[in-house]
Amino acid sequence: MSENILVSVITVCYNSEKTIAQTIESVLYQTYPDIEYIIVDGKSADNTMKIVEDYRAAFGERMKAVSEPDNGIYDAMNKGIRMASGELIGIINSDDFYEHDAVKKMVNVYRKGMCAVLYGAVRNLVDDREESVSILSHEFLDRRMIGHPACFITKSTYDRCGLYDTKYCSVADYDLMLRCRNSGSVEFVPVYEVIANFRSGGMCSSQKAYFDLLNLQRDYCMIGKGQCRIAKIKAKLSGLMHR
Repeated sequence: MSENILVSVITVCYNSEKTIAQTIESVLYQTYPDIEYIIVDGKSADNTMKIVEDYRAAFGERMKAVSEPDNGIYDAMNKGIRMASGELIGIINSDDFYEHDAVKKMVNVYRKGMCAVLYGAVRNLVDDREESVSILSHEFLDRRMIGHPACFITKSTYDRCGLYDTKYCSVADYDLMLRCRNSGSVEFVPVYEVIANFRSGGMCSSQKAYFDLLNLQRDYCMIGKGQCRIAKIKAKLSGLMHR
């Protein structure tokens, strides 16, 4: 392990002009200095990239930014990972933001060795007000995904276990964690500190995302094919009833 650990932080965005400045500033003002910042934009039609460019001088050579069409959020994340030079990689989306000392806390634990996936607590926000703070253990991955905004993963882990599988449009992060766990060679380490702030809503709360989760659970034999089919039927009926 090198003495000066470079950390790559990736933000993927699309039409994020309302929130991206807060995300960028949460990276810019980190207390840990050795950060490479990578922004992957999906060819936004609003002022997202103008806001990004407004911060370029503050980052200098530490910022890389691309804006081009992609095949969804996980395709954009994969682009960012391929661009990354850091030993440790964090992904913070443009709706979310880090605590000011998030990277320093993660690096301090990483320096102790024997970890490939570090994850901390997530503060969940509704209308920018704190709703809860949670840290979900990797020991229960068969039940729930850990908090992805508070995850930092080594570049070598991505090299060993692969990138995000874009066939899962909203739960590819969960799929990656299950692959890491099932490999038997990845050490998960919890960090009992608030690392990231997550705004509820969006893609992860849609019916499409729920169906995607059911497909993943079926693929990993967490549920049977029949259970998956019945759950989808119930969700569709519930959606019709609430129209």
